[in-house]
Amino acid sequence: MPNTYSAIVIGIGHAGVEASVALAKKGHKTLALSISLDNAGFLACNPSIGGTAKGHLVREVDALGGEMGKAADSTKTHIRMLNSSKGVAVQSLRAQIDKYKYHDYIKSVLENTENLTLRQGEVTDIIVKNGKVVGVKTKVGLEYKAKVVIVASGVYLESSIIVGSVMENSGPSGFSRANHLADSLRGLGFSLRRFKTGTPARVNVKTVDLSVLEIQAGESVPYSFSNNKTADNGNNWAICHLGYTNLDTHALISKNLKKSPKYSGLIKGAGARYCPSVEDKVVRFADKERHPFFLEPEGEKTKEAYVQGLSTGLPADIQESLYRSIKGFEKVEIMRDAYAIEYECIDPLQLFATLESKQVKGLYFAGQINGTSGYEEAAAQGLVAGINAALSLEKKQPIIFNRENSYIGVLIDDLVTKGTEEPYRMMTSRAEFRLLLRQDNADLRLTETGIKAGLVSKEQQEQLKNKIKDIKLANEKLKERISMTDANNFLESIGEPKVNSSIAVGDIIKRNLVTQENFTNSFDIFNNLNPQSVFDVFTEAKYAGYIAREKQAAADALKVSELKIPPNTDYNKIDGLRLEAKEKLNKIKPLTIGQASRISGINPADINVLIILLKRK
Repeated sequence: MPNTYSAIVIGIGHAGVEASVALAKKGHKTLALSISLDNAGFLACNPSIGGTAKGHLVREVDALGGEMGKAADSTKTHIRMLNSSKGVAVQSLRAQIDKYKYHDYIKSVLENTENLTLRQGEVTDIIVKNGKVVGVKTKVGLEYKAKVVIVASGVYLESSIIVGSVMENSGPSGFSRANHLADSLRGLGFSLRRFKTGTPARVNVKTVDLSVLEIQAGESVPYSFSNNKTADNGNNWAICHLGYTNLDTHALISKNLKKSPKYSGLIKGAGARYCPSVEDKVVRFADKERHPFFLEPEGEKTKEAYVQGLSTGLPADIQESLYRSIKGFEKVEIMRDAYAIEYECIDPLQLFATLESKQVKGLYFAGQINGTSGYEEAAAQGLVAGINAALSLEKKQPIIFNRENSYIGVLIDDLVTKGTEEPYRMMTSRAEFRLLLRQDNADLRLTETGIKAGLVSKEQQEQLKNKIKDIKLANEKLKERISMTDANNFLESIGEPKVNSSIAVGDIIKRNLVTQENFTNSFDIFNNLNPQSVFDVFTEAKYAGYIAREKQAAADALKVSELKIPPNTDYNKIDGLRLEAKEKLNKIKPLTIGQASRISGINPADINVLIILLKRK
């Protein structure tokens, strides 16, 4: 029937894109609705993809068959490996993106995906009957039917743009806001809260004296987020610049602090702790004489540049003085004012780990509507919601990502178990087993799951097979021995102690100053093998003891944490649980012992009661 679909996705930001494409690729007739088709995959904030821990998420999305990594590789203008001087667990890719090409790429993907219909329209109501979602209604009165609905509405719910004392009912970047959907959610019993984030000004790079700023060039290494293509750096042209605020900047901000909407009381929403405005930096770090920022180009065919690190909600006239107080910015021209934005989002404790809501069957939520910040966190949730919504339509068991196998699992477990009181940002420190969850092995960890979900292409599967084949060959070569003479010539050249006899490749690799680069430049042992396979083998060899311990700890944790709890459990009927435990367990409805153990206020004695009960059944 017309206007009848298997699935509806509300929003085509980074979460909505992954959700709708996943559903359609699985063969389900899907409708993607958005207030504007011009915001498809739009980079409303920084023109970049990846970053610390976020790069891990992009690699995981790609391993599962998602779109973000391929889109970033195709539209990048600059790419670097962050934390390259630190351990492999915290190294992450970050790419500058041409935001306009990225939008065009994503919109083309949506338009050319079979089974996917793209439609502009503001959703005002989610239609529910007998506790199940049955469709949606738009502002112009159209109704669409579906068995599953995914809400991926980003920061558009009742959003307000704030500059100084001026508050405008608007979405980000001048897009219209969603005026009615929040009321529909409230009417269905969902608890909403107000969050806040913001962006810096966009400036005309021609009016900045770049000669006094530090150059931040991309790297020549052909990095890529996606394993579904051959890495190249053909479009790695952009140069970013590093600059600093100064005491004059700070004095100006302090003098006008009461005009900032946060400090005037105009803003009520909770802001992001890890992405503070420049006013917050000046207040919270009053002892600092300067704060760094990065000037990042927004695209190849524009002179607009994004001033990463200088978000503000100060009045427009003060913004100009603020930016012009910075060395190199004395004559800068602002093209778009910085602004703060407030919006409604749900409490993610109302969701299962599948991202399906507990109140309404068939209704899923993904992205910033769940209280997260960042494109990468949104894309990861969108893919999980899309996969599980598709499996629900197919009457198959859902896929639950856990903390032991992915950053995606950490992200979702944190949201649905702990909740968040501010915009949630993924960080490597949130993962207990981050040495196992490296970005380089995301494909080894998750591609099989992506195959099970039905999203991984045959080409990507073949690439994984070839990588695993080369890993096996490289591991065999670890047993080969290097003569004492050749070994000592190499060790002496890098400042390592010599050996008294021949040495196995695996043993020489463990030396502190031995790297993949200096080793492969000196020996041809790994020639003709995939460099990524060799990297994995080097890493596993160098960190063998640590990895073994972490694997054992993860296995032990998983053994207990995977004990499943029936979702309809009435904790009030379980003797031995404290009253607080009963209340919180009934509210959150954990699906596993591991999830229950991470709920604030649940102690080990409560967990033991549950374990004993489950083992009896």
